[in-house]
Amino acid sequence: MHIRTAVQADLKALAAVEAACFPPAEAADEASIARRLAVYPNHFWLLEDGDTLVSFVDGMVTDEPILRDEMYDNASLHNEQGAWQMIFGVNTIPAYRRRGCAGQLLERVAADARSQGRKGCVLTCKEALIHYYASFGYRCEGVSASTHGGVVWYDMRLTF
Repeated sequence: MHIRTAVQADLKALAAVEAACFPPAEAADEASIARRLAVYPNHFWLLEDGDTLVSFVDGMVTDEPILRDEMYDNASLHNEQGAWQMIFGVNTIPAYRRRGCAGQLLERVAADARSQGRKGCVLTCKEALIHYYASFGYRCEGVSASTHGGVVWYDMRLTF
C-alpha cells in the first residue's frame, strides 16, 4: 500500500469512498469534493492498495482554530499559509477497516502538517471515536458548535 496526494482524476473514487463511509446527511457529495480538489488537492491524502483507493483524509488549511461547518463546502476559505490543518473526513472502505489504514493516514497528515510549520490539526468526531483520536494525541475540547449532518460532534485538537 502507498500514500499519495490527490489529482482531479481521483474525483469519482473519492466520492465513492466518501459515500461508503458516511450517512448521506454527513457525506460530502461529488460537487463538494470537486470544489475542494480544485483548490487544495495536496491536502487530500490517499491510501491505495494497488490501484484501489481504500482510505483517504482531507481538509483545508486555515488560521481559524475551530472547524466551522461552512468550511466543508466553501473551499475559498482555504489559506495555504494557515496555522491549522483541518481534517474533514477520515474515510476507510469497510473491507479495509481495523487494519490501521486510517492510522497510517492520520500519522502522515500530522507529519506533513508539522513539516509545513502548522500549529497542529483539528477535527470533529462523534463521541464513540474520541478515544480513537486520543490515541494519536488529539485532545477533546468538548462538544462542537457544529451541526453538520444533524448529529453531535466533539472538537478534537492535535497541537505540535
